[in-house]
This record gives sequence, structure tokens and C-alpha cells, in this order.
Amino acid sequence: MSVAKKEFKKVTTHSLQEMKTAGEKIAMLTAYDYTMAKILDQGGIDVLLVGDSASNVMHGHETTLPITLDQMIYHAASVVRAVDRALVIVDLPFGTYQGNSKEALKSAIRIMKESGAHAVKLEGGNEIKESIERILTAGIPVMGHLGLTPQSIYKFGTYNVRAKEEEEAKELLENAHILQKAGCFALVLEKIPAKLAKQVASELNIPVIGIGAGNGVDGQVLVTHDMMGMTHEFNPRFLRRYLNLYDEMKGATERYIHDIKTKDFPNDKEQY
Repeated sequence: MSVAKKEFKKVTTHSLQEMKTAGEKIAMLTAYDYTMAKILDQGGIDVLLVGDSASNVMHGHETTLPITLDQMIYHAASVVRAVDRALVIVDLPFGTYQGNSKEALKSAIRIMKESGAHAVKLEGGNEIKESIERILTAGIPVMGHLGLTPQSIYKFGTYNVRAKEEEEAKELLENAHILQKAGCFALVLEKIPAKLAKQVASELNIPVIGIGAGNGVDGQVLVTHDMMGMTHEFNPRFLRRYLNLYDEMKGATERYIHDIKTKDFPNDKEQY
């Protein structure tokens, strides 16, 4: 089956807007290192998110809160060096923008200057509007993030679906319009009812990317390590595993150990 797709030599924020206008879905995945980013970029991914999920996936923390700005810049720089086509967006980590718009601008500038990334992403609605507007004064594109916002996990106390009740759904919709008006070029909606996500995407002019937000939005994002089956403890309804690398890599490791222990590796052809 043919898929409507415009070929972009280099994906930009403008490209994403063109894709929304044309009805072409946007494909987005996370990346934290050079090797993985190279593979995903060569595979034709539109957007790579250097997510603060690196805190969990790469650093082994329980939440996204512990990762630092320096660590995010390190991961982002590695990804940028690998990419020829994809748009690279970097999460501003917890504590680098909340409640202080000057600190937010300083953090965003560091990411752009030291990593070479193309945009930043912030979690929250009206409460971070001032930070978004200040970052935009420096010409730095900003992506918003509403719904389940992992940096606020201790506030909500759960990773359950957000905005199921009418009052919270109304607030989310209002915040989506606030973020668009503030100047965000796109928006991520995480783990909210599909009907609400579709309404947001239809009301906004900017692209809306979903994760656990149904198919009525303008694109999808998943954590690559989950999608590839490298992790195996995390099994939300919205996650589709395209590979089972956990078992395959574990099996390869076991075979490698076996071949060494039995003196099969290296054989005569594998030495000088």
C-alpha cells in the first residue's frame, strides 16, 4: 500500500507544519547516543527526541527527575553528530526552566550552543508560558508537552491516563491553545483519551504528536528502547514492540560466552 510522503532532504519545524497540512503523519522516536541515532536517521525517521527518558533508559533512574542539563547536552551532542536528515529536539530537564524564565532561556541556549540541536521541549501549560516566550526571543524553537508529564510524577503520584474527567480535559484543551499562541511549533500529548487528543489536533494549527493518545493526532512518538524490545518490564497499552532485542541480545551474549568457554572462539579463520 502506498503512503503519502514528501521527501525532505532535511526535516525542519517548517517541514512538520507542511506534513500536518498535507495530512502526512509524523514519525518520531527517542535517541540518546550516536550509534542508535545513526540507524534511526538512516531508516528515515522524521524527528529524534533526546528525551529526559534517558534518565530511566540510559542511567537507570526510577524517574526522569535526576538527569542533569550537562547529561542531556552530552546525549544530544552525540545524537546530532549522527544525524543527516531528522529534526533533533531536546528535553529541558527538571529544574532548568520551571518557575524561572531567565534560567529557562539560559538552559535552552546551552543546549543549542553546546549540542547543535534544533529545538527544545518543555513540559507544562500556562505555568511555563513565560519561559516559552523568553526562549523564543532567542530564536529557539519550542515544542510543548501536555497530558501525562513525567517531570511532575510526584505531584500526580501515578502514571495513569490524564484528562479523563471533564474539568481536567477542559484545562488541557485551554493549555494547548495557550502553548500554540505562545509560539510553540508543535505539541506532544501523552497518555490522554484518544477523543480528546483528536479534538486538540483538529483545533490547533500546529502539529500534535501523540504517545498513548490515539490515532487522531498528527504523528506518533515512542521510546526507541521500548519499541525495539530492549526493555521488557514496561508494557503499557499504547506500546507496540517491533522487535524483541532483549531476548535476541541476551541469547547472543549466551552464545558468545559458550563459544569462549568451549574454546570454539576464536577459530583458525578468526586469528592472525
